[in-house]
Amino acid sequence: MFSVKSMKTYCLALLAVLAMLVVSGCGAANTAKTGGATPVKAMKAIQKDTPLSYEYAGQVKGKNEVKVQPKVSGTIVEKYVSGGQYVHAGQPLYKIDSRQYESALLSAQATLAQSEATLNNSQIDLKRYQELLASDSIDEQTATTQASTVRQNTAAADANRALVQKAQENLDDTLVVAPMDGRLDVNDVAIGTYASAGSTTLVTVGSINPVYVQFSISENEYLKFMQNNTNNAVSGGPGASVTITLSNGTNYPVPGKIEQLDRSLSTNTGALTVKAAFDNPDNILLPGMFARVKVSGEVVPNAILVPQRAVQQLLDKSFVTVVGADNKSESRAVTLGEKVGGFWIIKDGLTADDTVVVEGLTKLQAGMDLDVTMVTPEELNLSMNS
Repeated sequence: MFSVKSMKTYCLALLAVLAMLVVSGCGAANTAKTGGATPVKAMKAIQKDTPLSYEYAGQVKGKNEVKVQPKVSGTIVEKYVSGGQYVHAGQPLYKIDSRQYESALLSAQATLAQSEATLNNSQIDLKRYQELLASDSIDEQTATTQASTVRQNTAAADANRALVQKAQENLDDTLVVAPMDGRLDVNDVAIGTYASAGSTTLVTVGSINPVYVQFSISENEYLKFMQNNTNNAVSGGPGASVTITLSNGTNYPVPGKIEQLDRSLSTNTGALTVKAAFDNPDNILLPGMFARVKVSGEVVPNAILVPQRAVQQLLDKSFVTVVGADNKSESRAVTLGEKVGGFWIIKDGLTADDTVVVEGLTKLQAGMDLDVTMVTPEELNLSMNS
């Protein structure tokens, strides 16, 4: 009876043999007929400290976006801007018909003037009563009553003064100004539109420098970041440096930094929403654009790397063909790690001394003589960058 360990070893060996048989094909038969060594290209496995990075689909968002709504109701009678225009904070956007608010201000001012006159008269009377009281010409109750009248008139004047201030504010609010620097939507209202205070959106203004790029990471990725790193700036936390590639394949030249992590995972997707801020001085990034986001991860020390083209897969196993003793082909089962550019990190199965076949694999079977041409990653147009 085979033990479980023996059976596992036997199965791995059988899979390695099958892998070589599958890729050999007709080339093996042709090689057998010619009897010569099979020409292949190979390169040494690379060993180096390797920084990992992770890519996500992202979308550009305005960092700040405000719906401009009037504080007073009325008809739009003037329009000072056009949709899509860049505006500065405080810049006039619209004018609301101000006639009713001018009338309200005049009425409030008249009421205030009347109450101030009444207050002034009552204060004069109070002073006169106090002089008479001092000479015992009137009783104390008369003076006390007059003092109460002054206080009432003072309160009335203060209330009317507040009404004047409110009327002035309403009149001022008939001029609608930009709440911040930013670009306007093209969908704005036309002259003649009736706008209701606090409900009609006249236009939306959004900041475009800086902007956010929003993306999502999975729960496992978040945990991996945090477990593999103690430094937030590397682990995907706030402050981490990120780069983006635009939809046309160009790399955006200005790196960004993660500024926000959502407080919880989405109940629908199980993902965590992340926002990275990017300076946008040339207004290249527009809200709604899509981009590929690259976040720097941990550094794998002394990682073993081989080109992705050197790895073959059979069922759930991965293999590489190694140039063995006397330049003979040898199939080697490997355990894959992360992809890094055009390479795989090999977690187990290879050392830095191994040489792997990168071209000519379809002609090979186990134990074949090899005519090896050594190549470099540059010759294969391979890079550690995605």
